[in-house]
Amino acid sequence: MSAAEAPLNEAESHRLRMQRRKEVQDQRVGDRSVEKGLVIVTTGHGKGKTTAALGLVLRSLGHGEQVAVVQFIKGAWQPGEALALQRFGEQIRWHALGEGFTWETQDRDRDIALVEQAWAQGLIYLRDPSIHLVMLDEVNVAMKLGYLALDRVLDGVRERPEGTHVVLTGRGAPEGLIEAADLVTEMTLVRHPFREQGVKAQRGIEF
Repeated sequence: MSAAEAPLNEAESHRLRMQRRKEVQDQRVGDRSVEKGLVIVTTGHGKGKTTAALGLVLRSLGHGEQVAVVQFIKGAWQPGEALALQRFGEQIRWHALGEGFTWETQDRDRDIALVEQAWAQGLIYLRDPSIHLVMLDEVNVAMKLGYLALDRVLDGVRERPEGTHVVLTGRGAPEGLIEAADLVTEMTLVRHPFREQGVKAQRGIEF
């Protein structure tokens, strides 16, 4: 085999592998016909849980769908994404109903009351057939802290119309929620500049 022939053979071998792969993938796609509202969970100690969920929010908005975001725990500041998404007007409903991290508020009773308010608002959207996607941000933390019972969340999620998607974010997602979910992603912390380099939270990255 000459040197000139080798690249051609490698290229043909690659083409055949990709052709077989495409055939398998096309078969898999063709076999999938179910369409339904999904229960999506983003959890774990790594950064990016809310960010990933907001990507789904933006994707739904881009398709002209109605979206609702209810933030538990958070709410002491206005994040950049809330400012940016205001441009979609009435297509998105945004409620930040917490007062910040629990070590900042230092008032358990008030935190629980605000979680109850957030959950009541979330239920309204979960039951609304016009809402394509409901994002319950940091609701996993509310459950982890004992401010909101898992059974109530699962019952509320089951009440939603068949085509409504719901994404629940926050570290410490309970096992019962994970078992009930259709899609679960766990963010793993590998490095973080706050811990390792003393870098403070920065606009456009953390908020």
